[in-house]
Amino acid sequence: MTQPVIEEEAMPQGEITRLGALFSWQSILFVVLCVAGLALGINYIFGLQATGGLMLEAQYYWIFIGLFGAASFVALPAFKGQKNVPWYDLVAGGAIMVISFWFSTHAWDMVQSGWVSVPFGILIYLLMLELARRSGGIPFLVVVIVLGLYPLIADRLPGIMMGIPYSFDRMIEYHVFNTEGLMGVTTKVVAEIILGFLVFAGVLLATGAGDFFIDLANAGFGKYRGGPAKVSIVASGFFGSLSGSIFSNIAGTGSITIPTMKKVGYPPHYAAAIEACASTGGVVMPPVMGAIAFVMAITIGVDYATVMIAAILPSFLYYFGLMLQVDAYAAKTGMQGMSADQLPKGRDVMKRGWPYLLVMIFLTWGLLYMRWEYYAPWYACVLMFVLSFLRKDTMMTPLRIFETIRAIGVLIAQSAAIILPIAFVVSGLTITGVTGSMTSSLVQAGGDNVYLIIALGVLACFVMGMAGLAIVAYIFLAVTLAPAIIEIGGLNEIAVHFFIIYYAMLSVITPPVGAAAFLAATIAGAKPMQSSFTAMRLGVVIYFVPLFFLFEPSLVLQGDLTPLIYVLPSVIIGITILAGGLEGYLLGFGRVRTILRLPLAMAGFAFSYPGIWGTVVGGIACVVLVGLVWLDNRDSRDKAAIQSAP
Repeated sequence: MTQPVIEEEAMPQGEITRLGALFSWQSILFVVLCVAGLALGINYIFGLQATGGLMLEAQYYWIFIGLFGAASFVALPAFKGQKNVPWYDLVAGGAIMVISFWFSTHAWDMVQSGWVSVPFGILIYLLMLELARRSGGIPFLVVVIVLGLYPLIADRLPGIMMGIPYSFDRMIEYHVFNTEGLMGVTTKVVAEIILGFLVFAGVLLATGAGDFFIDLANAGFGKYRGGPAKVSIVASGFFGSLSGSIFSNIAGTGSITIPTMKKVGYPPHYAAAIEACASTGGVVMPPVMGAIAFVMAITIGVDYATVMIAAILPSFLYYFGLMLQVDAYAAKTGMQGMSADQLPKGRDVMKRGWPYLLVMIFLTWGLLYMRWEYYAPWYACVLMFVLSFLRKDTMMTPLRIFETIRAIGVLIAQSAAIILPIAFVVSGLTITGVTGSMTSSLVQAGGDNVYLIIALGVLACFVMGMAGLAIVAYIFLAVTLAPAIIEIGGLNEIAVHFFIIYYAMLSVITPPVGAAAFLAATIAGAKPMQSSFTAMRLGVVIYFVPLFFLFEPSLVLQGDLTPLIYVLPSVIIGITILAGGLEGYLLGFGRVRTILRLPLAMAGFAFSYPGIWGTVVGGIACVVLVGLVWLDNRDSRDKAAIQSAP
């Protein structure tokens, strides 16, 4: 799928590359580095021993860091608007590659005798910080620096922030050479676990899967009222699950869906909000999801299939609420669907795109039934490569292979530049022992009151999400907040971690940051803050559903699933009524008077909350309020019938 040209000011830094034309010198250099990195990854992950024997983990990690670190310095601009690769970026790329390759030759010594080289470790540290700035911007860099340097002053801070101090040299040793830092979980996530999924996403999109999902959504939903908005939700959900990037998702599908939504009558800010919400939910929607899901699997110590299954119902509820609201807006404003001549025929779309669905089914089967874990996407890539030869326009010709490798390389370089520097955050929190003390302090501050601790957690999730990326917030809170909630409340571990993930994601659509809403607003030509506030309303489910599965783990398919018999219907009905109150139109009943909107929304929330008293009280309120809405609309229909009578 061809990515549209978007104003650079609208794009996060990490989403812009300066590779230029397909066969520009920097593009060729980038592809060469990526081919070497991918070959190395395949050799290590599948144990092919092409290098003459099995590689040590640290040896592989260092070569991977060198190759894709250099590729990142080639692809990611140092400043907005920078089109060319300056000499100093070539020097930086060469430095990170040479030093990392040299470190890889000492992998045995690192493992056996703790070999380190502090001067060159400092250089690697600084180069990683620069990649953090380019990929995540200044706010992300500040988080990495502050939490990374925390060990230097850990003993001077008061209360829960007091920890074990370290000298600068010792800190660098842990950050760069030990498993607490670069040789640990963050590099494992990029170099082993999500590598295959990034390759799979690149192969799918290069063969036209992005266009297929948009056409499929158009064929299925385009004819209904507010069709383009529903197409945006479905297409962005699929696309986001494949790419794992909110901003790539908005850029890829939003440039098509936002103008179409505006054309049928959605205001610019509303169209931007729909796209922002739909793209945000995609990164936690099965089957692929984003890197944060794999970090969660490693943190908890479960397989990826467990995380993927747990994400099914939360994703469904989120998109269900979003779909209801856009439908209500379309009904309230009298919008119609697109005409048949504007839409692709479902049969033609399926005839053209069945290989993509087959590959997705194969991937899901491999993850859930065969338990192939991170081998599954590699096998799916092979299947997609073979199936691409069934049609001329998807055939993997040498030119298309080059384009695909470049697209895959961009995904990997961006992911590596964002995730690898988080190693310094993990190391800083781990070696000082602050995670344990913070957990104890949160428990103490909450006074053994799980609701107070959860409230503190919601605030912490949101603040951390604003300060950096959701994955940073999750890693920090997974080792500090999660144990406190689990200890006091005796709550399900997976439910607690999903609770943290969902609340950490809020900042991308919530003011004052709202980066996803702001990007979509730029594409739509709308006011950023207005778009962000609208996204808050449309994405309201993400604000309270995490609380639901926190106290009812059956909603993440954990524990006893019997409660789903009554909990799931009440949640679905509650969300329906809530959406009707927020949008002013209740599905099946009609318009909602302004004075009834807030009470109806509150009643829907109470009814959907998984607790007997909330359900009972909310249910009674819902019956009364829905009855009033029905009476209002019956009177309107009667008046209309009288006026039209002869």
